[in-house]
Amino acid sequence: MPGTRKAAPRTRFAPPQEQLEYLRKGAVDIIRPEDLLAKLARSQKAGSPLTVKVGFDPSAPDLHLGHTVVLRKMKHFQDLGHRVVFVIGDFTGMIGDPTGQSKTRPVLTREQLLKNAETYKRQVFKILHPKKTVVAFNSRWLGKLGAAGFIRLAAKYTVARILERDDFARRYKANQPIGLHEFLYPLAQAYDSVALEADVEMGGTDQTFNLLVGRDVMREYGLEPQVVLTMPLLEGLDGIEKMSKSLGNYIGINEPPREIFGKAMSVSDALMWRYWELCTDLSLADIAALHRRVEAGELHPRQAKADLARRIVADYHGEKAAGEAAAEFDRVFARKETPDEVREVRLPGSPQPLWVPKLLVSLGLAKSNGEARRLIEQGGVSLDGERVADPAREVAAAPGASYLVKVGKRHFIRARFD
Repeated sequence: MPGTRKAAPRTRFAPPQEQLEYLRKGAVDIIRPEDLLAKLARSQKAGSPLTVKVGFDPSAPDLHLGHTVVLRKMKHFQDLGHRVVFVIGDFTGMIGDPTGQSKTRPVLTREQLLKNAETYKRQVFKILHPKKTVVAFNSRWLGKLGAAGFIRLAAKYTVARILERDDFARRYKANQPIGLHEFLYPLAQAYDSVALEADVEMGGTDQTFNLLVGRDVMREYGLEPQVVLTMPLLEGLDGIEKMSKSLGNYIGINEPPREIFGKAMSVSDALMWRYWELCTDLSLADIAALHRRVEAGELHPRQAKADLARRIVADYHGEKAAGEAAAEFDRVFARKETPDEVREVRLPGSPQPLWVPKLLVSLGLAKSNGEARRLIEQGGVSLDGERVADPAREVAAAPGASYLVKVGKRHFIRARFD
């Protein structure tokens, strides 16, 4: 790998200022840095770790690289010897975080949440140290509040303050419905911090309001307010919207190594540096040095991106899988060879020839005959290594016929007729 890693402080007994600088990497804001410095100094003097809290609502079964931006910062706190609490929002998930929503979220059942939570627990330990991580379900303390407890909690905050939140303000102004339960979400998240007596809470920049509510509510309970550390939202593969499974612009950490590698290689040269900063542990100084080498023409951007892709795969699948994924990508896309493993789809045979656009639709490589025709006209379709030039082309579909179908640079399917 290019660059030399700068040794990070690995203990809470490193000087507090050094710890603070290590924790700043990739962070958008720390509210307030002087408070965090004081907490770090107090932790060092007492010989006891800080409690660092991050909450995840298991609203979907898989984590992607966007989630790992905060997870990686959690690991940085672990590197320094601090106590990290991974809060699984099995209670708050039933409310649904309204952050960034233009309408009320659908409420998930407890069964859906618990099923997703089990997958989260397996995935997060690809980054976090299992023995240094406390996994806590927030139903343990929120479930005990009961109706009277929630009324007392709600009395700690005002509707006017809640409506300061941008998404609530927009929906209220536009006369769009806001469920009363949505107002409870920031308060329930804040109570997590009260229950854990958190020293630090982290989240994406879209969580800033909720995190600040935590500071206010902790004061109401006579506790020292937590420090808020926000991390940026990682742009997806399109380079525009934040990474999201619903938008299809994501890299899932549980995806096969070859898929992760290929997706990482599709990131633009400009966006690549954002991924280097937020998705790897390479120091900012080493990333800057790597960037200078690319700008000076000493290193091709494609090689820098391949190194990035390999690092990402290694983080979640190991070095061996990363090497194999890199070799496979080079063979298929650099040297234009066929991958070792190609998914096979069996289709019913027919004595009549089959129109190629209809074949693409049958294989799920195009949504409609019109889209399939456009792919052919753009030169993106080949059969058995030969580019299809005529959208009107037909192929034999008799039993026993077989074709290696390629669409674009990365999609291969073996069509076999029975």
